[in-house]
Amino acid sequence: MFTKLSKAAVSAAALAAAVAMAAPAPASAASDPLRCARTTVHFDLAKGQTPENIALGPDGTAYVTLAKARQVAAVSRHGGVRVLATLPEPADGGIRTPALGFPLTTGVVRAQDGTLYFLYATGTADLTGVWRLRPGGRPQRIAALPATGLPNGLALDARTRTLYVTDSILGTVWRVAASGGTASAWSTDPALAPAGFLGANGLKIHNGALWATNLDKGTIVRIPLLADGRAGTARVTATGLTGIDDFAFTGDGDGDGDGDGDGDQIIAALNTVNQVALIRPDGTRTIVLTAADGLQGPTSIALRGNTVHVISAAYLTARDPNLILAHLGS
Repeated sequence: MFTKLSKAAVSAAALAAAVAMAAPAPASAASDPLRCARTTVHFDLAKGQTPENIALGPDGTAYVTLAKARQVAAVSRHGGVRVLATLPEPADGGIRTPALGFPLTTGVVRAQDGTLYFLYATGTADLTGVWRLRPGGRPQRIAALPATGLPNGLALDARTRTLYVTDSILGTVWRVAASGGTASAWSTDPALAPAGFLGANGLKIHNGALWATNLDKGTIVRIPLLADGRAGTARVTATGLTGIDDFAFTGDGDGDGDGDGDGDQIIAALNTVNQVALIRPDGTRTIVLTAADGLQGPTSIALRGNTVHVISAAYLTARDPNLILAHLGS
């Protein structure tokens, strides 16, 4: 989620003027792995429609969190945007939200029964945490998370009905039952910690492990899921990924992000440098989309078959938050 902002950067103008991370990622031209990129949805920036995270339904619907609007929305295959829920604004307007100073919806996943789970960060104890939205229902907080943190990435282990949450401020992966309850710290490995702004960010489950990005450090971290449910030893698998946000594995072509695919390549959103990278298992990478393809600060990626969905929140550019579709080649 996000890019590097000052705490006062609440308005769109301030967001656009914020300073990005230090050195740019390797800037090769977009190449063959992703083809036929086209912008299919233009969100309304004036309404706070900054798409932060995405999950796909089996009918092709894209479920997105609209961060600054405090909303969860459904985007049809034809590009129609329907708001499913708007979260209550905190009494103080969200000014205590760590690092950012405004409330926002972040990670989202979809269960097989259509239930959406998503995160809300407000800097207040009454609202920050994991929320659930059942089809046709109303949003409900099912687990509180520390108001001093910033819940960001979200993953669902469908086999154990367990949700995992990255906290970008506290450098923690939290664990909570999908039915709700008390969250517990699953990993506090130093590889998750921030280095001045935001640490642990995007999150996926894949091949028996949790994989998390670290925005400040530009890394991808793999943490094994041990048989007893505890966290194994964390290992950094890729470095030099400036401004990395969320990501998807090429093998997870059903779009739910539960890691049931077998592809080991990663497609990652590099928010601050306005790029999408294809990262190989050995950590090498190729830039496959750039601003020339319509990117406006990409935040999250999902796959349906060979179709790659890339959402951009335009936090830095302050224009045209959008959804881009591209074809993943062999």
